[in-house]
Amino acid sequence: MPSLQSAAHGRESSSLDARAWFATLAGLCGSLVAIGLARFAYTPLIPSLIQANWFSSSEAVTLGAANFAGYLIGALAGRPVAAKLSNRTALRWLMVVVTAAFFACAYPLSVTWFFVWRLLSGISGGAIMVLVATSILPHIPAPRRGFVGGLIFLGLGLGIAASGTLVPKLLHYGLRETWLGLGVVALVLTAVSWFGWPASNPPAPAPHAAAPHLAHRHGGLTMRVLYGQYAANALGLVPAMILLVDYVARGLGRGPGVGASYWVLYGLAAIVGPLICGNVGDRIGFGNAYRWGLALQAVAVALLAFSGNAVLIGTATVILGIFTPGIVPLVLGRIHELVPHDHHEQRAAWSRATTAFALFQALGGYGYSYLFSHFHNDYLLVFLCGAVALALAFVADFFSKIKHTTHAA
Repeated sequence: MPSLQSAAHGRESSSLDARAWFATLAGLCGSLVAIGLARFAYTPLIPSLIQANWFSSSEAVTLGAANFAGYLIGALAGRPVAAKLSNRTALRWLMVVVTAAFFACAYPLSVTWFFVWRLLSGISGGAIMVLVATSILPHIPAPRRGFVGGLIFLGLGLGIAASGTLVPKLLHYGLRETWLGLGVVALVLTAVSWFGWPASNPPAPAPHAAAPHLAHRHGGLTMRVLYGQYAANALGLVPAMILLVDYVARGLGRGPGVGASYWVLYGLAAIVGPLICGNVGDRIGFGNAYRWGLALQAVAVALLAFSGNAVLIGTATVILGIFTPGIVPLVLGRIHELVPHDHHEQRAAWSRATTAFALFQALGGYGYSYLFSHFHNDYLLVFLCGAVALALAFVADFFSKIKHTTHAA
């Protein structure tokens, strides 16, 4: 019964053992602490920081930008840090730095003090983002990598959801207590993840003579297009991230309460986003899944631009909530498709993709803020820019296919 034996072997090789589950849990904790909480929990704290006279409004915004700047630095520094230390040691201490930053931010000794810790938090977050999946996924059976990638980046969605639920509850006890509470949560998650990180670095590339050549031929142009798509994806997502609540509350005149309810909806969609996208990628291929993801995001941002209908706005909110964290396992899975046999090149490509996303996310944040303030709070203009960026990313995918077919012929 060779077919039954091979089927049984396939099921066994694709199953996750306890070590794989523990590593996946560690990855989830890492993305939750370093990005989910360190970045998204800051947004609902800004009004309280200003009202409590910790900082002026301009200082609070500048301190928020410190995390974005740090994230870009961390995306560039992640691989060199891992090269000097083991992956496990690097991830452990990066988690410690993020946790320490929460506790340090409970004491606003000066703007400089706060800026430095927000910057360090961002640096650690960017480095963790580069290292977390590429340290774990090479140890996971290929058929389950989309599923595990979705679980790892579930932390992003949980962080978005926590920004609209946990943080407001903690604020009832005070601003300092909120920072300390977030620090305690981060400390517990750091402890949970401590022994879960894989003890060894990813295995060496499999000896496959044609793999580097094929990866170079097929992956070169396609990979560069993917970097551009991921950067454009950042430009497409930023408008909803910064303006969704304000658009519903003031732009549509429905009040802050209704605006906040849309943010909760956005957060709930973000929780399931990585799991949905990772599983779809496993089933239909990550290239196909990301292509459809770009199209859906473009439609969703266009709906925000051209429709004030509550149902359509809610639909767009769900779509964008799903893809805000969901694009991460899709792009990571696409990189694994393009260079399937070289874990070192996978990490290098993921680092470049993360850097492109971080750079254009920061540029988009400042650029859209400029447009919004200089064009009399024109929501349509900002959302339209985001929709165009996503549409161009979608079209670029077909352009790279045509170019590749031409070269192949």
